[in-house]
Amino acid sequence: MENKPRYSRISDILDLAVYMSSKPEGITLNEIAIRYSVSRKTAMRMKDSLVYIFPSVGEIVSFDNEKHWGFLNYSIANLIYFSSEEIGNIEQLSERISNKEVKQTLSKTIEKMKALNKKDETKEDITNYLQTQGYAVKQMPQYKINPETINIIKEALQTSKTVTGIYHNKERLIEPLGLVYGEKTYLVAREKAKGDDIYNYLLHEFDDLKLTDKTFDRSGFDLQEYVNQSFGIYHGEILNVELLFSKELVSKACKFYFHPTQKLILNKNGTLTVTFNASGMKEIIRHVFKWGEGCKIIAPLNLIDYYKNSLQKNLKNYEG
Repeated sequence: MENKPRYSRISDILDLAVYMSSKPEGITLNEIAIRYSVSRKTAMRMKDSLVYIFPSVGEIVSFDNEKHWGFLNYSIANLIYFSSEEIGNIEQLSERISNKEVKQTLSKTIEKMKALNKKDETKEDITNYLQTQGYAVKQMPQYKINPETINIIKEALQTSKTVTGIYHNKERLIEPLGLVYGEKTYLVAREKAKGDDIYNYLLHEFDDLKLTDKTFDRSGFDLQEYVNQSFGIYHGEILNVELLFSKELVSKACKFYFHPTQKLILNKNGTLTVTFNASGMKEIIRHVFKWGEGCKIIAPLNLIDYYKNSLQKNLKNYEG
């Protein structure tokens, strides 16, 4: 039988979750003890209870001598979120209402929904806003994707309909499951002729894409869970990766988001250890190389060997 944390006063645990969520730097056991007038031992039980309920709660890197605990990937506010599509649908309904009082009330409700979302704007949301206002420009080499292709995929994702198209000179029947953006845009999908396996397709490689009237069952698929298994786009063996950053890179590495499963540990000698679980060996070593000599792979051994062999192969291109 699973051992659950002993502290079970729900009102305190929920209050602690809100309190912890409001502190990006995390909170200490001492702060918990003072806030709730409890012993350090009880504070530890409260923290353990919160971790049991919210697995995303973990140790946050700090620069003092105490351990700090907080939400690693999201705050409790993210449990309640209205998508842009949901708000847009309500706005469209609001325009059709003739009753002035109801319309005014609905308008205020929409404002509250937008205000709630604004408290937790993601980097992408902010960037998109700045771009539309003319304050930011996305400057990077990228493949052009036909807007009609995006519209077809969007409708296919919303209605769970299959699409047909030419991909690498072959006509395919595809079940779209999601899009993954990066340097390139990938369509995550199943291909009817290949069974239930999931594949990543370069969206710009599709030609003559068409929406069909046939639906498919996408239940059981979680896009976030799928991408969490890889460092980039490649899926394969899950590696338990451990990276060590020099003192000079600690401040930069602490601000960098490596992977949803990441854990950051500030070592006594001033260096930083970053761990995460992901596949994509080639993509991981490419990222490590960008950090220069201040980043060292500690584990696993096969990733270290792969990194060394890749460096040696590249050096041979410059030997006389």
